[in-house]
Amino acid sequence: MQIKIVYSRIIFLGLVFSLLILLPTACGLKNKEAGGVLARVGQNYLYVEDVAPLLSKNLSDQDSATIVSNFINNWAAKQLLLEKARINLSEEKLAEFDALVADYKADLYTRAYKDALVWKGTDSTISSSQLRSFYEKEKENYKLRERIVKLRFIQLPKQFLNKKKVSSSLKSFSVKDKLYLDSIAVQFSKMNFNDSLWIGVSKVIKEIPPLNRDNENKYLNKSQFFELEDAKGLYLAMILEVRDVNDVAPLSYVEPTLRQVLLNRRKLEYARKLNAEIIDEAIKDKEFEIYGKSE
Repeated sequence: MQIKIVYSRIIFLGLVFSLLILLPTACGLKNKEAGGVLARVGQNYLYVEDVAPLLSKNLSDQDSATIVSNFINNWAAKQLLLEKARINLSEEKLAEFDALVADYKADLYTRAYKDALVWKGTDSTISSSQLRSFYEKEKENYKLRERIVKLRFIQLPKQFLNKKKVSSSLKSFSVKDKLYLDSIAVQFSKMNFNDSLWIGVSKVIKEIPPLNRDNENKYLNKSQFFELEDAKGLYLAMILEVRDVNDVAPLSYVEPTLRQVLLNRRKLEYARKLNAEIIDEAIKDKEFEIYGKSE
């Protein structure tokens, strides 16, 4: 087994760049040899077009040469090892590997084709009524693994003066209060006014550092307002609702998961139907036959 580098080291880089420049303009040349050969290992050849995608105008000549040289050496080592493996492995092992490669190749082709058909043929629209119906049937399977809450909160700088007014507005949260809070929101370090959204306690603790696993039972209760403070500022929070661990998860909290589950089930059902239709059509066209013992 021999490896032959076609170009000498002295003129190697110049020829590579010449070939790369000429390659796109070689109109009408469709075979790989039209672009030029870079290296050979046995009956396997490495062509300029194989390394062209690795190079860009932003690379220096030295970097380009290094990339091409490394690629050639890695390619050669792989080809040489592959050939030695074919010589030294047993016929049984080679047959086993060839079968695995063929099976993997078939899986790649069929999966890509099937996925395209399934994606095109599956209705991805899930109505609210379908979602609600599925939730009612399956909700016992969706228990909470952590406490979740609905809340409003604000982090104020320590030097903030009108804390009392902000606290009052955060509690009542009338239209007038919302307008007031929005008007001074630029003074808040952080805030969350989306009190219709369920949030996991782990995320709340990240947003309100003085809150932790040791004191969450004290502060995270329905209709409770609390103030906490640390070196970074003052945290005001109004808890609206709470769901505990092992409670059934609210529909709005698990909706993205349920939509994905429903969509996956549709895809599986369509895939099963597709398999059956392909087989039925092949049998009808006499492209597929099963041979068995005659009765």
